[in-house]
Amino acid sequence: MLKNTKKAHKGSNSFEQPQAKYLFHKAPFFLENGSELPELRIAYHTFGRLNKDQSNVVWVFHALTANSNPLEWWPGLVGENHLINPEDHFIVCANILGSCYGSTGPKDFDIRNGERYLRNFPNLTIRDMIQAHRLLQKHLGIERIYLGIGGSMGGQQALEWATEDPYLFENLALIATSAKSSPWGIAIRAAQRMAIEADPSFYSSSPKGGWKGLEAARAMAMISYRNHTTFNEAQQDPEGQLDDFSADSYQRYQGEKLGKRFDARTYYTLNKAMDTHDVGRNRNGVEKALQLIRAKVQVIGIQGDLLFTEDEQRQMAEHIPNAKLDFVASTYGHDGFLVEARSISNILQHFLNKHT
Repeated sequence: MLKNTKKAHKGSNSFEQPQAKYLFHKAPFFLENGSELPELRIAYHTFGRLNKDQSNVVWVFHALTANSNPLEWWPGLVGENHLINPEDHFIVCANILGSCYGSTGPKDFDIRNGERYLRNFPNLTIRDMIQAHRLLQKHLGIERIYLGIGGSMGGQQALEWATEDPYLFENLALIATSAKSSPWGIAIRAAQRMAIEADPSFYSSSPKGGWKGLEAARAMAMISYRNHTTFNEAQQDPEGQLDDFSADSYQRYQGEKLGKRFDARTYYTLNKAMDTHDVGRNRNGVEKALQLIRAKVQVIGIQGDLLFTEDEQRQMAEHIPNAKLDFVASTYGHDGFLVEARSISNILQHFLNKHT
């Protein structure tokens, strides 16, 4: 029996972290909208060892701009000396389809014509990402998953997979996410894509095309990732300020920071894929789809989250059988799903101990 009795506490990931691995699918990969990719590459990380009865698998789903190494972007929850750790668990995280961190995406070359996909990369859905995950699941020989966990877009993936394959997951942690993309969320993301489209270089053949638009889109996204209270507390200016406002500098910094590590066409593709999230599509609606889930589910919402509201967390918990709902207090808004790792770890530890 897998034990989850370790107390989550700060600790460094001092062991040598493995490099990303790759799964090459040398056959057409068919997408939900009827189009296809002629082949597929999936980048992924694993940590720890799979035990004999496969009772220690933890599948971590990453969000929009992250990679397949959760030790880098989820410290305090995943890693050595934390609740989800390589000593006890076999941790799997796959870079999502369409990303620029190793899996097939817009910057790759289309083998059918030898040119980069760029803006010709097909539209994706969250379900397409799950089909890619299932290829990796088969490759790794995994037949059961003790815990699936994801926040934001990662939570969308986890929920979609648990709905599609109700008996695969024993436990599920859905953090700051939703069962269906709201018109509010779609509108926020549409505005970001409009910013990218307004950059003429987005339509060029340059792999770096659209980078200024990407910076603007990221700055816009930050407003929904944080909230009114957070900005007012952190970005105050001295009395009488007439220019170079702190909030202005912060937004530009965040845009430039993402522009250095990400890709505009990738952001555009994944941003648009989030709009398609709807577990009720072709399943008789959201409520009936959620009732298909057989995993024990911990829903965790972030108080003050403008992007995935508290009501959306309640909706999931209300209609998923065996679901528990908790909220984490945070001044960081939606970004609290990454920042408040200690509080999330405590809730999750209690949940797992109860069901183990």
